[in-house]
Amino acid sequence: MAEKLESRNCGHLPGGETVDAFVLEGAGGVALEAITLGGIVTRLLVPDQRGNRADVVLGFADLAGYLRPHPYFGAIAGRVAGRISGSRFTIDGQTHSLSCNEPPNHLHGGARGFDKRLWSAQPVARADGAPSLRLSRISPNGEEGYPGNLRVSVTYAITARNEFIIDSEATTDRPTPISLTHHSYFNLSGEGSSSVAHHKLQIMASRYAPTDSAFAFIGRRDAVDGNDFRAARRMSDAIPHLYGQHGDLYFIDRPAPSPATLVDAAQLIDPSSGRVMTVRTTEACIQLYTGTGLDGSIVGKSGRPYGPFAGMCLECEGFPDGANRPDLGNVILRPGGVFRQTTVYAFSTL
Repeated sequence: MAEKLESRNCGHLPGGETVDAFVLEGAGGVALEAITLGGIVTRLLVPDQRGNRADVVLGFADLAGYLRPHPYFGAIAGRVAGRISGSRFTIDGQTHSLSCNEPPNHLHGGARGFDKRLWSAQPVARADGAPSLRLSRISPNGEEGYPGNLRVSVTYAITARNEFIIDSEATTDRPTPISLTHHSYFNLSGEGSSSVAHHKLQIMASRYAPTDSAFAFIGRRDAVDGNDFRAARRMSDAIPHLYGQHGDLYFIDRPAPSPATLVDAAQLIDPSSGRVMTVRTTEACIQLYTGTGLDGSIVGKSGRPYGPFAGMCLECEGFPDGANRPDLGNVILRPGGVFRQTTVYAFSTL
């Protein structure tokens, strides 16, 4: 299969701005479509053990679906992915109040986070020839309450080895927290086919971050218990033991002193199709979200409603509340420094 990168106009925002779609197809058979609104991955085609491709991410058939409220399908979440407790943080003695879009917390960058912003897009060359697309924007000082002008880029690539690589980079002119994530809802059986209850999940983590009833972090790093995925577990067996059936933020087990190297963070297996997704990252944490909040009110690209557990998220990120608890994970970027992180979703078969 030939590698390719193609683009097209896929519609306009209410203000008239053009939204473009880009297709990246690797020689191994994996193909991705992403749009410049929110860097949203709208399609991710992956071969099964017989070579048949299916779209393994939840989403909509056209731009109109992404202009309506939705649970961050396929988007770049930031400046800080996850929840910042109390919607505020203090840096160098100065307290910053953020958009409180999930009271009492700030979630995924606020009411108009990176997922709802228009990004510039440019194809980029890689040494291995893999099709690659760089999305970039400037997040201005004060956006959603964050300090500093942040120059940020997120680059997608699809390799011949069937890897979906996400490279993130940012600089700032004032100290600011930054922790991005990719927010696709995966279903390795194929979008709209069934729930992920039969999937098997392994997470390489012996510690997690407990939360209160509002899913705000309570500032601890606890040993996994009923939420232990160090050995692969069938999701239907695990979900009833998770708080709110929601899923937790895990601190990835990482051999010291190698914080900037790629390590295995998780593996998701669909026994029915034979698809396997291995997640590797330089990030400190991975958030499991089971999709329990999907209630059938959203109709996806296949024309079928998304019920509970129609897809699940494996979001690699820094500790979301790190601006308040740097002892659990410092996410502050300062002038002169460069934020760099890489996450890889690698696809194979049993």
